Amino acid sequence: MVIRHDKMVTFVFRPKTACRQVYLSGTFNDWSDSEDRMLRQKDGTFRKRLTLDPGQYQYKFVVDGSWCEDVEADEFVHNEFGTRNAVVSVS
Repeated sequence: MVIRHDKMVTFVFRPKTACRQVYLSGTFNDWSDSEDRMLRQKDGTFRKRLTLDPGQYQYKFVVDGSWCEDVEADEFVHNEFGTRNAVVSVS
């Protein structure tokens, strides 16, 4: 899930099972799987807030080392690995 506030974008991951670490990876960080660690919140979600320039960005979550799509995303594109990337647009 994504919450937008102008250029501020909050990415939210809601785990269905227990997990230790979640990272945000996408076109905004060259698909790094260790740069943008998401923080666990009291409600059990993991969140990461970024300031992004206007444009369209693809992203995924890396959950305990496994790449996962944002099942709550509004838009997806297929990637070269046969899976989907979530898409967020910033205006």
